[in-house]
Amino acid sequence: MTAARRLGDLRVANSFAGLPEDFYTRLATRPLKAPRVLHANSAAAELIGLDPEAFAHPEFLEVVSGTSPLRGGQTLAAVYSGHQFGVWAGQLGDGRAHLLGEVLGPTGAWELQLKGGGMTPYSRMGDGRAVLRSSVREYLASEAMHGLGIPTTRALALVSADDPVIRETVETAAVVTRMAPSFVRFGSFEHWAANRRPDHLRTLADYVIDRFYPECRGASGAQRPSRPNGGSGPEGYRGTEGAIPVPGLVSGDPYVNLLQAVTERTAELMAAWQVVGFCHGVMNTDNMSILGLTLDYGPYGFMDGFDARHICNHTDVNGRYAWHAQPSVAQWNLLRLASSLRALVADDDALRAALGRFEPVLLDGMQRRMMAKLGFADWRAGDEQLVDDLWRLMHEHHADFTLTFRQLAHAPGLTNAAPERVLEDLGGTVGPTLTPFIDLFTDRDAAGAWLTRYRERILAEGRPWQERIDGMLAVNPLYVLRNYLAQQAIDAAKSGDVSEIDRLMQLLAHPCKAQPGMERYAAQPPAWANGIEVSCSS
Repeated sequence: MTAARRLGDLRVANSFAGLPEDFYTRLATRPLKAPRVLHANSAAAELIGLDPEAFAHPEFLEVVSGTSPLRGGQTLAAVYSGHQFGVWAGQLGDGRAHLLGEVLGPTGAWELQLKGGGMTPYSRMGDGRAVLRSSVREYLASEAMHGLGIPTTRALALVSADDPVIRETVETAAVVTRMAPSFVRFGSFEHWAANRRPDHLRTLADYVIDRFYPECRGASGAQRPSRPNGGSGPEGYRGTEGAIPVPGLVSGDPYVNLLQAVTERTAELMAAWQVVGFCHGVMNTDNMSILGLTLDYGPYGFMDGFDARHICNHTDVNGRYAWHAQPSVAQWNLLRLASSLRALVADDDALRAALGRFEPVLLDGMQRRMMAKLGFADWRAGDEQLVDDLWRLMHEHHADFTLTFRQLAHAPGLTNAAPERVLEDLGGTVGPTLTPFIDLFTDRDAAGAWLTRYRERILAEGRPWQERIDGMLAVNPLYVLRNYLAQQAIDAAKSGDVSEIDRLMQLLAHPCKAQPGMERYAAQPPAWANGIEVSCSS
């Protein structure tokens, strides 16, 4: 398939716009005065079959800035409701987002959405704008998460402008073009349940099943409804043609199966977040993807020094969304989704059984990932205590989250690599006078005692050293999007310098691969980084 050289040459569909008009409001974006493309992402463009040459075409700027609609698309803002910080907030919706349409690319269908395109009927006293600060953070974060192999929305383009936007101070406007197979949220279902519209709830559930979870009908052999506007499933999701039963989905009710599938994907997502030290910061039900994607990057953060109670969102004064609480919050949010589906499912026990899949899938996901991070070939008696003690040790000494696991591969007595290879693999984070792993802890004796137990566990397995080391280096990132790195990119972007954005995009696309000359991006953060605060306005 030949890549399109203009946005207007892409195949565009509008399946979400094919739903009843109660689901959205059709409206145009509000153009900025003098927008400019600050950065565009060739990796995301490839997903929709767009040649990077298109970035220089005037049409690209017009569409991604919200100046002109996507040719063939139907611009709209979706309505949804939700619980925010555990409290029912009622109707919400796309207050500063506009869905342009979906592109049928070589990897399937991808919806394009502008964040910061102007006011909508759901703006709720807001201005519908996004600022450069938060837009750079979202643009970088979605691609950083993709590089880590974590399900996420993607980012196609970042547009800046000089239009003033008032937040805590006067800032400048920006627009991010986001991509996802779908932006449907838990709150999309809550909205119709709260409004006592089981007909619309069923329509939405059938739409989601039809496009993304066709196996949910396989267990019962139920007839699928016709799919609005046709189209095929995006990358990672099967289309509806030829749907077959999937082991584990055993209910005769497709809506129970939907809840189970979403529960399992969400549990896997939580496991993926936890083992890289990612904190979302605002896990409201309207920010939870029905596809198990990381959605709506606001006051997120990758931990530096580990603290199990770390709160990345300065607005979250009670710590509802702290790192250690994220799995339980996800489970609570799933319960809200299940409550919404009760209008379609008479069997409460079946819904409970579907929700019951969360804990075993989460624990299995955590165990699999921790085995890989620690270089275990299998899981043995005593491993759970060894892992728990590592978390406790990291917490007590605020050891750097990322470097603890990276440096463990070459910890004393666990490597036969030459010193120069160790230095390269660890990205310059150790040197002749630093001992990998142990020197990340204030109490070196305590770290050494745990390391002795870990070394005995590794040696008992008899796995070839280099095989274990290579495996650990392949899953433990050297580079993550630390807050101070994002802030440096923001500061440079304010003056039109995109070199830091460009460098981070390249670096974070392969976060586990040590890259020469990039030592400062692997290092522990400088002292001034402790003063960075992010909030819901971020």
